[in-house]
Amino acid sequence: MGRTYIVEETVGQYLSNISLQGKAFVSGLLIGQCSSQKDYVILATRTPPKEEQNESPTHSKAKLDNLDEEWATEHAHQVSRMLPGGLLVLGVFIITALEMGSEFQNTLRRLVFAVEKSVNKKRLWNFTEEEVSERVILHFCSSTKKIFCRTYDIHDPKSSAKPADWKYQNGLSASWLSLECTVYINIHVPLSTTSVSYTLEKNTKNGLARWAKQIENGIYLINGQVKDEDCDLLEGQKKSSRGNTQAANHSFDIRVLTQLLLNSDHRSTAMVQICSGSVNLKGAVKCRAYIHSNKPKVKDAVQAMKRDILNTVADRCEILFEDLLLNEIPEKKDSEKEFHILPHRVFVPIPGSTVMLCDYKFGDESAEEIRDHFLEMLDRMIQIEDLEIAEEINTACISSSMDTEASLDNTDDEQPKQPIKTTIVLKIQQNIGVIAAFAVAALAAGISFHYFSD
Repeated sequence: MGRTYIVEETVGQYLSNISLQGKAFVSGLLIGQCSSQKDYVILATRTPPKEEQNESPTHSKAKLDNLDEEWATEHAHQVSRMLPGGLLVLGVFIITALEMGSEFQNTLRRLVFAVEKSVNKKRLWNFTEEEVSERVILHFCSSTKKIFCRTYDIHDPKSSAKPADWKYQNGLSASWLSLECTVYINIHVPLSTTSVSYTLEKNTKNGLARWAKQIENGIYLINGQVKDEDCDLLEGQKKSSRGNTQAANHSFDIRVLTQLLLNSDHRSTAMVQICSGSVNLKGAVKCRAYIHSNKPKVKDAVQAMKRDILNTVADRCEILFEDLLLNEIPEKKDSEKEFHILPHRVFVPIPGSTVMLCDYKFGDESAEEIRDHFLEMLDRMIQIEDLEIAEEINTACISSSMDTEASLDNTDDEQPKQPIKTTIVLKIQQNIGVIAAFAVAALAAGISFHYFSD
């Protein structure tokens, strides 16, 4: 027996309302949440067309070969950044005027594997063996309204298609549970001279991977309590007259405790490295996750929160590096320091749902730009007044020792009198030397780069 997909009714309406407008096909992503027994689809979004695409209505069958896999997978990667913990890209859909044929299924098979690879290639976490590894492909015929639904095991490149049930339900995520957490990070990433050939982004990711282990091994308090991972998350909650737990608008406060010291049975070896610089991330990030209300387990809630913490920090760094590449300016010389504020997070509600989507905003970006990005990536027109800015950017202070032999504790030098603006974008130069740096960014994660020449 195949998997069952419980689908929000608005998703069916969305697919029905998409017009081919002379195109051979329209493809897109299916977004939702996996569980051990069934999967939930709460959103669908079409892949935005390229500006130069202008397909004629004739020879539509042959045009299926024109599906731009690279464009579709990049869209999936961008969309994955906008999903809070608990949500992921569950699969892909394609809409054509023709009924399902082998050429459609082969195209969708290639695409669903490519999309899964794209959204996970830069993640700081891995799926567990117990998790569902099936992803869905959906063909929707615009003329007959027939649906063809199959799944593939994305851990097995040779897997064959399995049948799946596609069932609609109204108000599917109207009572999903919300998990909220503020995480304070203080990550120091030394850039050793042996890794000087690596890109700054790769060096930073290696440092984040070490921090990710702390998050993975942390202790998670739910509303101030440690709960057994196999317990029901809603255990002890009030029940309605029908016997169902009243979970509507229920929010849980999550706190993370990370270990400062290794256990006594672990040995630690100090290591001295000659470094060409360092990267420091310090500040607070707002994290959110959502989980279905159908007998959720504590371990599912904790896992969703862990992944949101890891995703939001990694995604912000990646967005910043992309911005640096797009806006690079001439190099700094000699003893220099750089400071950048990572983009802060904004949330927007999904109508009729407790779930909120997210995006990232630099200080000089307008609310209109965020609105346009939602329309482009998720094909959703949002109201600017619905945007919830989760984090505020305060004045960021930097102090550092300009003498290469100065003490690491010497951080009380003159501080900047003006706020550091997020528009400061500088090209990074890796010079051999010793660095002492300290950066503080309150209520928004900050990233600082300090480089000293020999």
